[in-house]
Amino acid sequence: MSTWLITGCSTGLGRSLAEAVIGAGHNAVVTARDVARVADLADTAPDRVLAVALDVTNPEQAASAVQQAQQRFGGVDVLVNNAGYGYRAAVEEGDDADIRSLFETHFFGTVAMIKAVLPGMRARRSGAIVNISSIGAQLTPVGSGYYAAAKAAIEGISGALRGELAPLGISVTIVEPGAFRTDFAGRSLTQSSTVIDDYAATAGQRRKENDTMDGKQAGDPAKAGAAIISAVESSEPPAFLLLGPDALAAYRYIAEDRANEIAKWERLTASTNFDS
Repeated sequence: MSTWLITGCSTGLGRSLAEAVIGAGHNAVVTARDVARVADLADTAPDRVLAVALDVTNPEQAASAVQQAQQRFGGVDVLVNNAGYGYRAAVEEGDDADIRSLFETHFFGTVAMIKAVLPGMRARRSGAIVNISSIGAQLTPVGSGYYAAAKAAIEGISGALRGELAPLGISVTIVEPGAFRTDFAGRSLTQSSTVIDDYAATAGQRRKENDTMDGKQAGDPAKAGAAIISAVESSEPPAFLLLGPDALAAYRYIAEDRANEIAKWERLTASTNFDS
């Protein structure tokens, strides 16, 4: 039995993962900004599940959540940074306050949680950190540039963190889900209030009012939760885990396209050293 702390458990992938963790017999610290939204999860196994109010943009709440986990279960073995939401806007349309809020949640909130759990993990020389990213970090779709940038920032810091923590017995895994049937494209999706007509045919096609994906995604969140548990419990947790056939196909397309672009410009790339 291990102790998992999962952020953003009120709905979506976070809730499905929490249910899977609880179902597997582990201890779980389930969190949400409104703790009432995860109280039912705690009721399923009161001896193993602790519901905690947590806004990841509040460093004091991040520290408190970890402290409560330590007091109740002795420490956090697995941290899953899942809390987040979607944001759509052409780059020029993005509202400054909205952009900063997006990064406060996705990036700085993730960092706050990592810093809160690491002292305990380092002391035990064991642990796992799972940072939920998105295939959007690689696809960088028009209209989702800021969301993709926030997730790319998480991936960048995760790579360095993995190298720093591997000698200490702590794994770091980036998870890139494709489209799963959650409320990500519904309640959890926000967008800029500014609309520029020149982007109607590009970013405009991804605005909420034009979205036809909600409720029709092929991905099963319950299976995603089980997959994350399998990855964490493997003898060598992956540095990078794609979830969903759509994510796999997209990543392979991106890799091939990038390789072709590298080959196309190889001569110019290699031309920049001093002449010997």
